[in-house]
Formats: sequence, structure tokens, C-alpha cells
Amino acid sequence: MRTATTVEASSAFGEVTDFVVEAEKLGLDVCWVAEAWGSDGPSALGYFAARTERMLLGSGIMQLGTRTPVAVAQTAITLSNLSGGRLLLGLGASGPQVIEGLHGVPFARPLTRMRETVEIVRRVLAGGKISYSGSEFQIPLPGGDAVPMRLSMRAEHEIPVYLATLSPAMLRLTGEIADGWLGTSFVPEGAAEAYFAHLDEGLARSGRTRAELDVCQGAEVAFAPDEDALREMVAGRKKELAFSLGGMGSASTNFYNRAYSRQGWADVAAEVRNRWQAGDRDGAAALVTDEMVLGTTLIGTEPMVRERLRVWRDAGVDTVRLYPAGDTLDARLATLARAIELVRELSPAAKGSAPPAP
Repeated sequence: MRTATTVEASSAFGEVTDFVVEAEKLGLDVCWVAEAWGSDGPSALGYFAARTERMLLGSGIMQLGTRTPVAVAQTAITLSNLSGGRLLLGLGASGPQVIEGLHGVPFARPLTRMRETVEIVRRVLAGGKISYSGSEFQIPLPGGDAVPMRLSMRAEHEIPVYLATLSPAMLRLTGEIADGWLGTSFVPEGAAEAYFAHLDEGLARSGRTRAELDVCQGAEVAFAPDEDALREMVAGRKKELAFSLGGMGSASTNFYNRAYSRQGWADVAAEVRNRWQAGDRDGAAALVTDEMVLGTTLIGTEPMVRERLRVWRDAGVDTVRLYPAGDTLDARLATLARAIELVRELSPAAKGSAPPAP
């Protein structure tokens, strides 16, 4: 497995930058930069490209609807050329609360918008004049005097496209058209039915195999010195998980809740959401079980984390995104360093390692 992490540059930017720089020194393969509802991703990616030399940098993720497909491609080409070919382009539909509530654009038909966005981006990357007629995008806009154009710059390197998806239809699309899958809410024991069956169906549509798709999954990693400390760790994560199940998305759409439901926790996930939406945050957190926390994280004693990483690898994860716990920068880096060592012990020859420094 390759190793990765995700950062967001919304606050304490200096400390985040120090973390990224030191993570590269530890041997991290990929750093993804989140956008969410804080800072934009590309600005931070450009800065991190200037501060690093070797590791890959990914948009994790740029949200559909916040930029036109051609603007996405322009941004990707610029960052790829600036970084010497180290960019991974991660795209995601986000959710109606962010897309409609924050950006004021419709969230409708995300599957079609995703497919058409990737098609347009790849046409732009190919370097020809851009002409596209789809149900969501038409370039040039019809009814006027505009004619197809091409960018005045070219992509100097290959730019792999990763999709952040959770629903069955989006997973099938990922398998069909993407170079990588950015997943979350991952339980390896239930992944075959909840995720991989849909990914494999999409891969078959395009005549590909799983070996041609980088499966990139993420979770918090934390090392407990003993069982008592582990119980405290697990208890402390229950409210965070309750927020994902009950507070993420809109009143009618929560993709995280649906993902947990497909992996065996439908009744609990539904009740957690009901209580969270009703304002009973403590009651929602109390419903989250230890099994739910441990099943979707890399939290445990060192032997537990080592074994869990083995299970992730055997389930089909190619790149593991590590979210290291710790109250300080040094603590987070220490956790990350040990996790990277454990992954290396399991995966002496990682697939698709980072390119040499330009």
C-alpha cells in the first residue's frame, strides 16, 4: 500500500505547512488537500508544491458546481505543470447543503454532471479545441457567435482523475471512468458488497480490472498504550461519528449515513440521525457502538493497528489515507511516522509510487 494523508488549510496554515513538509520527509507518498466549506484547495496545493519535492499532491476534493469543467481543467494543468507532474485531480459532487446552501447552484443530477465534467476535463487535457454537447454542459454555449477554443497552455504531464463517491451509481461511474477512488466510511468486512461490487461493475463496463483503479481509503490512526486508553479513545470519537451520521448533508441527503447503513448498521444509523436532527447530540453519540468506531478507523494498540492495516490491504486498499491523532504537531507527526512504518512492513513494494523529484 501507498501512504497518504489529507489536510485542510482553513486555519493554522503555518502549522499545516510544517506538517506537510515534515510528512514528506517521513516518506509519505501522497498529500490530499480538502476544500469542504473552508479554504479553497488549489491555492494551498500550489503553495505545497513549492514547499515539497517528491510526494504527490491531490485535490481531495474539488467540488462540482463551484467551477466550470474547463476551469477545473485549467487549474489541474497549472498545478501539474508547476509541480513537475505531481498532481492527482480529485473531484466530488459534495452535497446539497454545501453546493446549494453555500454556493447557490443546483445540486441536481450529480451523476450526469460528474460524467460530463470528467469527459470535458479530459478533452481539455488532450489539447484540442473544446466542443461538447451534453445534457448539463454545452461548449460553446449555443445561440451566439462563439466558436470552439483551445487553451493557450498544454498539460506537460499525465493527470490521473480520482472520484470521491459513496452511492452505488456513483461507484459504478468511478469504476467506469476514473483512475482512482477516494472512499470513506470504509468497513473492510462489508466492503465487497457495499463498495467493490459496484466499482467492479463499472470497471467491467470499460473493460478494465481492479488493478487499473487506485483504491484510496482513509481513516483516523491513533495508538493506544493499553486497553484503558483505548476505551477512552473510542468513547471520544463517538460524537464525531454521530455528527457524520446525523449532521452531514441536508435534512434529506446524507451519503455517510447511507454508506454505514449498507455495511450493517442501518437501524443504528437511522436512529442516530433522528436524534441528531432533533437536537439530542449526546443521545445520538450514545447510540454509536464501539464496533462502529473501531470498524471504520485505525485506532487501537499497535498490534491492533498493524492487523487492521493488514485487513485493509487484503480487502483491496492500494493507498491508505492516514489521519494521525495528536494534540500537537509533534504528536501527530510521531503517530504518522509509526503508521507509515507499519504500512511499509506490510507493503514493501507499493503500487504506483511517487515519481522522483523534478
